[in-house]
Amino acid sequence: MLLFDLRKELRELADPEKAKLLQGFFKTGKGEYGEGDIFSGITVPESRKIAKRFLDLSFSDLQILLNSKKHEERFIALLILSYNFEIAEKKGNDLFMKQIYGFFMKNTEMGNINNWDLVDVITPKIVGKYLLEKDRLVLYELVRSNSLWKKRIAILATFWFIKNNDFKDSLNFAKELLDDEHDLIHKAVGWMLREVGKRDEKVLKEFLKKYYKKMPRTMLRYSIEKFDEKTRQKFLAGKI
Repeated sequence: MLLFDLRKELRELADPEKAKLLQGFFKTGKGEYGEGDIFSGITVPESRKIAKRFLDLSFSDLQILLNSKKHEERFIALLILSYNFEIAEKKGNDLFMKQIYGFFMKNTEMGNINNWDLVDVITPKIVGKYLLEKDRLVLYELVRSNSLWKKRIAILATFWFIKNNDFKDSLNFAKELLDDEHDLIHKAVGWMLREVGKRDEKVLKEFLKKYYKKMPRTMLRYSIEKFDEKTRQKFLAGKI
């Protein structure tokens, strides 16, 4: 009944005009990165409110949502996982945290976490948190895959490491992805490098001095965004 009630709420909140805008914004056309994704036009704040009311959904019900072609159903399922992970962490429920992490990774393999907002909002709070004090080999496997979304999940997981002043994996992935062709990877890597620089500018500058001339322009622009204007222009002009 919980799943039925959730879907009923989503149908009532659906907004065709917003859905049309979102389908353009998230590149759902033929050949685009979000091809085939279907939107209902439900806002993120609305999705968060709904997720918090349905925290008791079972893994089997969450799997139904994650298998859905409707973007908001997948997004809400991931929000529920994230909120439950946070609750489990506060209670010291390591088993439930492990189950949530495993469920997230299973759906990564299934290809259900397949747009940038689904990756960015959830990954640091589940994958990053869970792996902070654990072996991270799985992230190296993801970042070396042929999947755009697996790569982005690997990169975004390091956001939680960066928050804990652990930069190694972020820098390793940035180096590995210098030749990646996708703009969404350039943006994600540049974003994580910028976050490194916000915590230790020296570390970022040392990395950039070695690699900035090889970087895609978008990756470089994102990574130097917080530098002073004079330094930014030197990097952009290749004069560092």
